[in-house]
Amino acid sequence: MKLKALLKTFSMPLALAGIWLFFIWKLDHDAIFGDGQGGFGRFVFLGPRNLTHLMVEFSIIGTLALGMFMILLTGQIDLSVGSGAGLIGGIAAVLIFEHQWGAAPALLTAFGVAMVLWTLMGTLIVTQRMPSFIITLGGLLIFKGLFWRVINNATVPVSRGDEENLYSRITTYYLPANVGLLLIGVIVLVSGILLWRTRAARAASGLTTGSVARPVAQFIGIAGVSYVIVSVCNHFHGLPITLLILSCTAVTVYFLTKHTPFGRYLYAIGGNEEAAVLSGISVNRVLVGAYVLMGAATALTGFMTTAYQGSSSTTVGDLMELDAIAACVIGGTALKGGRGTVWGVLFGTLIMTSLLNGMTLMAVEPHNKFMARGFVLALAVWLDIRLSRP
Repeated sequence: MKLKALLKTFSMPLALAGIWLFFIWKLDHDAIFGDGQGGFGRFVFLGPRNLTHLMVEFSIIGTLALGMFMILLTGQIDLSVGSGAGLIGGIAAVLIFEHQWGAAPALLTAFGVAMVLWTLMGTLIVTQRMPSFIITLGGLLIFKGLFWRVINNATVPVSRGDEENLYSRITTYYLPANVGLLLIGVIVLVSGILLWRTRAARAASGLTTGSVARPVAQFIGIAGVSYVIVSVCNHFHGLPITLLILSCTAVTVYFLTKHTPFGRYLYAIGGNEEAAVLSGISVNRVLVGAYVLMGAATALTGFMTTAYQGSSSTTVGDLMELDAIAACVIGGTALKGGRGTVWGVLFGTLIMTSLLNGMTLMAVEPHNKFMARGFVLALAVWLDIRLSRP
């Protein structure tokens, strides 16, 4: 039993360490064991340039995965988010490039469209009692068709001419070193306060709180990892703005799921929907709220992934819903609902992103990438089932 508990606790860190060590051995062997000249610039996988781009990719998938996390907590699913991300990003690009809109109004309009679409989809699921799998699968196809129609099956830039705008700078703007440290410091401080509030709330409710060493260790870990990330990014151009978007999203989702009735209702519905109804929880309202938040996460992801590519094309958003679901499952979120954490989702996202980034650097062929991603997902589900058995 102790071995199972240890494996369940350290399986993700060990998996991430194994992936990183493999890519370091394959890509940075000469830089580490060579003549030692050239410094940081000689590293491929561990170089500041690649690690900064890794953080951008991590931020994009992580933001979508955090939205998916709230859906999965209720035992529902959303297969439309990949196509939706492409559609929302495409709407903003078309408004800017073809209709001469300013970047801010275009982004706000596209964001509003996402809110309306996901509100309607959530309402349809709860009022008509239709399976979310079927409705969102239909949404995947409808959004994909609308997306291609909006961009007219062409490639639409995110800016007019060579002049950068707010949209194009989402993934090309980097915070100055001191500003990045200050903002990440604020986010780490807020995370520490939320960790302490979680412990205090459990104590006030008469629940076991465990040793104080645990939240202290979590806070130190968050602070240490954040400082290392900012320091590495500052060796390139600075902290990417996408990582700030992910950090704010993660703090918001953590606050919602751990410190609000809405978050407790998400877990309760996923754990036992019938019991949640008998407890007086407005299940329909909570489910619609989860889909509205999914729409917000999809819009942010759509903006970031389109800006990262530099244009809106028919490939934007392809299979992103699977990456988001895989990140959640790898991070310990139960597909049946009722179990999962924000930290687990972020860890699962980092594993998926590291795998994709490393394979890209090694020029792995696309079909092998698909097989590797599928193998990792299947292995994660198998381990979760095995380690959850008594």
